[in-house]
Amino acid sequence: MSTPPAQPPLTRDSDVPMYVVETYGDPATPDSRDTIGGWPILPAGEPWPRCFCGERMILFFQFDIPADIAVFGGDHLLVFQCPAHNDAVVAQGASEQLPPRFWDTPPPLYTAPGAFWRILIHRDDTSPAADPDEYLRPRRLDFRPATEQVTIWWPGDVLSDGQDLDSAFTAHGIGLREFKIGGVPSWIQGRESYTCPCGNNLVYVCQLPTDTGFDKHPDRPEQLDTFRFGQYGLFLGNETYILACPAHCHPAAAWPVNQN
Repeated sequence: MSTPPAQPPLTRDSDVPMYVVETYGDPATPDSRDTIGGWPILPAGEPWPRCFCGERMILFFQFDIPADIAVFGGDHLLVFQCPAHNDAVVAQGASEQLPPRFWDTPPPLYTAPGAFWRILIHRDDTSPAADPDEYLRPRRLDFRPATEQVTIWWPGDVLSDGQDLDSAFTAHGIGLREFKIGGVPSWIQGRESYTCPCGNNLVYVCQLPTDTGFDKHPDRPEQLDTFRFGQYGLFLGNETYILACPAHCHPAAAWPVNQN
């Protein structure tokens, strides 16, 4: 008997709001809110983040999350990383439950002994910092609303247990690999989920594709373990998914998932 053909992937348009993040050549100014580098708009009472090594972190990007994005619409997101430490965030044997104040003391990591990144998400009415980031060329970001196609790559495996199609797309659908806000994450090593110390499950916010580079100032040194000269990258250039606490229990209650 001949082997029956494998069932083709199932694909359909998603109705989840999604915005593709685009970089413009226009320099950011002190009043710009959606930027690479530039002047961070920090939560009230939060200083400019510093690495466990003491170095002031680089502001890689920040933006106002569009209002129609579930849970976090209207929030301001900032993503920082140390200029002296560049690594992937992979916890050793971490369970889905993150420890108290994981943003300061994360689960045991493969290499770095502490948090070399800081992700902040807040709704405070604060002014930009007085001085800009010193490492990256400040550039303005913009957003393009888009409808993405979501795919189930092995529908036979997913639907064999009687799961209905809508639930299958919610649980197993893979979205576009873009620098995007909202939408459906394109997990490339399987879906990951984490629980905040406050008891809420972290919720997906945005995604950064593999080897996304950010232009540095010419007088800054090359990044350690860089994947592209003239640019800095986050988490060794790994695909990055940002999850955050839906209860906003702390401005830094956000976790970067790295996959490759």
